[in-house]
Parts: sequence; C-alpha cells; structure tokens
Amino acid sequence: MIQVESLTKRYGFRTAVQDVTFEVQRGEILGFLGPNGAGKTTTMRILSGYLPADEGRAVVAGFDVFEQPLEAKRRIGYLPEQPPLYTEMTVDGFLDFVARIKGVAPADRSERLQYVKDRCGLNDIGSRLVKHLSKGYRQRVGLAQALIHDPDVLILDEPTIGLDPKQIIEVRELIKSLGGDHTIILSTHILPEVSMTCQRVVIINAGRIVAIDTPENLIYQLTGGQRIEVEIGGSAAELIEVIERLPGVRKVVDQGAQDGRRLLVVEAEGKTEIRPELAKLIVDGGGELYRMQPERMSLEEVFLRLTTEESEEEAAR
Repeated sequence: MIQVESLTKRYGFRTAVQDVTFEVQRGEILGFLGPNGAGKTTTMRILSGYLPADEGRAVVAGFDVFEQPLEAKRRIGYLPEQPPLYTEMTVDGFLDFVARIKGVAPADRSERLQYVKDRCGLNDIGSRLVKHLSKGYRQRVGLAQALIHDPDVLILDEPTIGLDPKQIIEVRELIKSLGGDHTIILSTHILPEVSMTCQRVVIINAGRIVAIDTPENLIYQLTGGQRIEVEIGGSAAELIEVIERLPGVRKVVDQGAQDGRRLLVVEAEGKTEIRPELAKLIVDGGGELYRMQPERMSLEEVFLRLTTEESEEEAAR
C-alpha cells in the first residue's frame, strides 16, 4: 500500500531525512518512532504531499506522490501534529466543508458525516463551535476530517500529543479499531503508543532509519536470545550446575537470596521454549520452583539502545 524508497530531505546544510526506505502493507498499523527532531514529521509531510523530497520516491495506493500528487492525496487522510481546523465553524459545518473539498459525492455526504461522528465520538457536539472544544475533542475532529473521504491510507503525526490520560486511551483505541479498514502510519515519540497500537515499528534517529521490525523481534535481536527469571529454593550451587548443562543455556546468573528463596536469571540461545524442560530439571534435581517468567527487554530499552548507539556512531564520524 505504501512504498518509500531512499527519501532524502535537506534544509540548507542540514539533512533532516536521509535515505529513508520502508513499506507498509494494506491494513497494517505501522509505528514511526523516534526522538524529537529525528525526522518523523518531515517524512510524514513528504508522504502526504505537503513537502517535496530532494531525492527518492514515495508511492501511496499505487500512485507516485511526486508524479501523481492529486491521485495520491485523494487516497490519504492526514492529521498533522496541529489539527487543521477552522475554529469559527461548527463541527458539523466544518466536516461538511471538508467532505465537499475532498470530493465526497453529494449523495454520500450525510452518511459519511454521520459515520465519522460515530467513529470519533462527536455525536453530541455537532452544533458547537470548534473554538469552544477541548484539546481532546479538537483532536477527534482532526481525525474525523482525515477520515471523512474514506481514504485508503491514514497518516497521523503525534495524534495524542497534549491529551490527558483518558483521552489518550480513547484515541489509541479508536486508531487501533481503524486498522484493517485503513493502512495507518502513526508517528510518535511515545513508546506505549507503539507497543499498544502498532504491528510493526520503524525507529528513526537523526534522519536515518536504525531498525524496522515487530517490537517482539527487535527485542529478540538485541538480546540475542531469551532471559528467564527463576525463583527457587534448595541448593543453589547444585541447581545452577544442572541448569548450565541444559542444551541452549549460555549462562546462569545468581541474583542473590531473599526470604529463603534465590533468584536466578537463565540466559538461553534462540527462540525455542525451554521453560518446561527447565522446570523439570529443577524439580528432578531436588529444588523447589516458586516462580518462572521471561525477563524481556522493554521497548523503551530497545529504543534507547538503538538511538544511543546511532548517536555515538554519528559523533565518532
């Protein structure tokens, strides 16, 4: 649905985006993640046709954004960081106006207006002036205007910024519900946004892509295997020796004892599930097994490691 090839954008001597390449499949929700100033908004503006690129190519729903801009834009719903609202209009008046300029057929406008109001929770405020709405409702109206013409692709730039916790949850759930019907790129620097909403993530830093994958695979790639927390009772030295002989186990780290129980961290290679065999070894070896669970690197740790390593490499050049 979206193909981006070697996008580059410069502002004078500063390169904001350099050689960015990725794809988004139909119906997928892709998280575009990076720190402030990483190049997220510039990329979103290029994809939406708001900015030209200096180099590269972007195709949306089969149309080249640069060579066929009007056809591409007809298939895009764009919510920039600041929603594009006319504050002197009512919600209904504004959405009807947007439907007209986006080419929604007259016979379909009423139905589309009701649809986006239902999806975005706007039914009770249609007659209110946009300028009298809260930040949360303005964001909902911004999302409704992006949806009004039933686009194939939604490009959402920091859609929950400035919202309170309740509003953030509501907007996240709304975006998640739109996946499948629409292909979505969600640009954010908020890590929970990605892990709770997106199937895959692109991590960008200093204008360059540093990783593309599912959150789970990124975690696996950086840890190089599994880490399992095991809480046991019994002779720790003997049990550690037994566990270290289990195929695939790289090492066992003794984290110390508390209240008669000892915490071990077992590091194993690959993705093969070893917990059943590990539990059997401990019990057969005379140990008492109180708890066993995967210890996983969080997406926050993945993000920090990738962006920190990239920044250090850049500084060393």
